[in-house]
Amino acid sequence: MPWQSKLQFLINQPVGVSLANGQGVSGILCNFTGTEVYLLEYLYQSQFALKHYNYNQIQDINPFPPCQIAPLVY
Repeated sequence: MPWQSKLQFLINQPVGVSLANGQGVSGILCNFTGTEVYLLEYLYQSQFALKHYNYNQIQDINPFPPCQIAPLVY
């Protein structure tokens, strides 16, 4: 499935983004247009930034998997 077809299902979800240059970023997918994706990324302390990436910069976008936490035994 091309990553563009996943976008509508990933709005307001934590995602990992593989960029075409080999880097990766993660954040909350806030919005997308016909040419750009808007991602809320954590910077440091209590600061966040809304960044945008052109479609030609993106190789793939995937949702974060659920946590697999074993039940605590007391």
